[in-house]
Amino acid sequence: MIVGDLIKSPGSWLSMKHDTGVVISSRARLARNLRNSAFPGWAGEDERIRICENLRAVFEKIPALKDFIFMDMAGIEPMDKDILRERHLISNELSEKGTGSALVTTRDERVAIMINEEDHLRLQAMIPGMDMTGVWKQIDDVDSELEELVEYAFSPELGYLTACPSNLGTGLRVSVMMHLPGLRLMEEIELVMKGLARIDMEVRGLFGEGTEAFGNMFQVSNRTTLGESEETILNRMTDVVNDLVTHEMNARARLMEQRKLQVLDHTGRAYGILMHAGVLTSVEAVDLMSALRLGVELGIVENLSVSRINEIILLTQPGHLQKMIKKNLGPLERDKMRADLVRDKLQGISLV
Repeated sequence: MIVGDLIKSPGSWLSMKHDTGVVISSRARLARNLRNSAFPGWAGEDERIRICENLRAVFEKIPALKDFIFMDMAGIEPMDKDILRERHLISNELSEKGTGSALVTTRDERVAIMINEEDHLRLQAMIPGMDMTGVWKQIDDVDSELEELVEYAFSPELGYLTACPSNLGTGLRVSVMMHLPGLRLMEEIELVMKGLARIDMEVRGLFGEGTEAFGNMFQVSNRTTLGESEETILNRMTDVVNDLVTHEMNARARLMEQRKLQVLDHTGRAYGILMHAGVLTSVEAVDLMSALRLGVELGIVENLSVSRINEIILLTQPGHLQKMIKKNLGPLERDKMRADLVRDKLQGISLV
């Protein structure tokens, strides 16, 4: 499978059989490094290439990675790197890498491994909906099989050694992607974000570090990896996410009780623009699709599923748009194509 084939199916964080509500996806990520090898930021090109080739051979022996796809960053076009970022398979940092860095992913995209990004290995599992235990088990199984074949950089006092001190210890970051329009419309989102910071939680936007939380989509993750067990991190994250879901659902209920006209107007305006706009920026499209998603979940919009909304959000990202026609487009051309695609995908929907 080549990168172009990816746009034919939803990513691992969107391939749901049922609508998932407030929590869009769950992800577990492990940072690991090899013993007696320089970290990627200090290694020369020859050493990075050797590490990459050796790891590729090791992955061939891991049952959980059967029939994996290997993508050398040096051989991937910028447009294809955009697609991989949009599907949450690689980071911005890896997309800037070349020779000696790579992506390994299973064909369903649920497990992805970045080689020679900030660390030698960034192991990731991602699944739709809320399932901390399931997503952790998936990546833990891969990590356990890998640890039998390679020797990790590990300290009895500090745990797994990583390029960034914030990942020391377990090296585990668990995150959820959440849709929180109720809290924003009730003007309570800033208070919630400050509360998360106080309990050492990290909040990022839709596409991770350095991105804005447009479309009312937020990635919430643990900040602390040192001094806590994996079980403690998972349990604490589960409690935090459950509390956030409760707050969001309460906010939506109060919206319908106290500001129903505002919600109807919010959804109706989004519907009108999406069905009639000649051009749409990527941020505008995600913001408006967020309003439609809220309308679907509150019973205001008919003949539209959350899974189709997620698909539209992904397909209207710049990399996916351009890959569909195999052509680089200017910003205005992309905005026109995006508007046309959204209109086509939303045919048949209606407001109650």
